[in-house]
Amino acid sequence: MESEKLEKHWYVIHTYSGYENKVKANLEKKVHSMAMENEVFRVLVPMEDEVEMKDGKKKIAKKKVFPGYVLVEMIVTDRSWYVVRNTPGVTGFVGSGTKPIPLSESEVKHILKSMGIEEAKPKIDIELNQLVRITSGAFENWTATVVDINPDRGKLKVLVNMFGRETPVELDFTQVAKVD
Repeated sequence: MESEKLEKHWYVIHTYSGYENKVKANLEKKVHSMAMENEVFRVLVPMEDEVEMKDGKKKIAKKKVFPGYVLVEMIVTDRSWYVVRNTPGVTGFVGSGTKPIPLSESEVKHILKSMGIEEAKPKIDIELNQLVRITSGAFENWTATVVDINPDRGKLKVLVNMFGRETPVELDFTQVAKVD
């Protein structure tokens, strides 16, 4: 598989109308029972508040923004695609043919913002050439030197000294801690 496919993105799945919440619940159960939390991250039914007047009183009701659609944040692999595609109530991914097409960053930001969910950007107080300790992943408890920081993606590139060689490794901000 191409390396681009192994990144997590938001995808849209088509469901039977009125089954969005059931699909969300079924998919979350399936992901949990198959221990796929590292491939399928979040499942959302986009909702917005709608104000209606009933008996002279304002009543706020939740309304589906895209009836018949559910958003899934996932890494597309053959296994994750199969699990999502074969969840009861799912009729398929939105995209051309069998290949799902991810939503663009701006589309995702717009949808999440309209739902009142802001993508939390991790704050990092680490600088270039600083020594850090890796807190999770294959290099847990190793120290490394920061060579690149990408705040938009929440990633940084570090050099890990392996067998006398500096090896570049890309990590999330959440995977490192400052060395005191």
